[in-house]
Amino acid sequence: MKTTKTEVPPGTGRAVRVAAGELVRVIDVDGGQVGDVFAFTGDFTEQHSVAHTRAAVDRLFPAVGEFFMTDRRRPILTLTEDTSPGEHDMLIPACDPARYAALGAPDHRSCAVNLREALAALDLSFAGPIPQPINVFMRIPVGQDGRLSWLTASSRAGDAITFRAELDCVVVVSACPQDLVRISDVRLSPLAIEIVHNGGTTS
Repeated sequence: MKTTKTEVPPGTGRAVRVAAGELVRVIDVDGGQVGDVFAFTGDFTEQHSVAHTRAAVDRLFPAVGEFFMTDRRRPILTLTEDTSPGEHDMLIPACDPARYAALGAPDHRSCAVNLREALAALDLSFAGPIPQPINVFMRIPVGQDGRLSWLTASSRAGDAITFRAELDCVVVVSACPQDLVRISDVRLSPLAIEIVHNGGTTS
């Protein structure tokens, strides 16, 4: 089956169009790199919603075989395969300029800006508030006391998480530029997006 691959350089974002039934794979090229994944319907009338997803699957974090729901409670993606340690987050919002201003770095790149720039590169735009992403390879365990821990990603070079598109959609992946809180490994590194067309498998 035909595949297409898009590199996401460190600290930047890229957007791809995915047809229903196709697979979209996010690859941690060098290991230890967190990515923010956003998904919108092709006409931008719906978007992936972590809140609706948690309500539908009764879980805080993603698991193979489960759906990701839109804000209209329709499946938009299904997690079909995960070769990483399986640590992904659906609690933390995308980093944004306000986050970095609070950390003393007001001119820092952010996943919120990456999202809008990636859409603009496809002549697309999204005017609404930044959705809460699926934070792939991000380790935010919840302790028994309810407190969150911010741990460094444990994903290895070549680890990947694969989704099947249930609707025609636009998927945006940001190789998170956060380097002030060590959620990624020693240095920021690239991600890659691989689309397997027609729902097939790579050859």
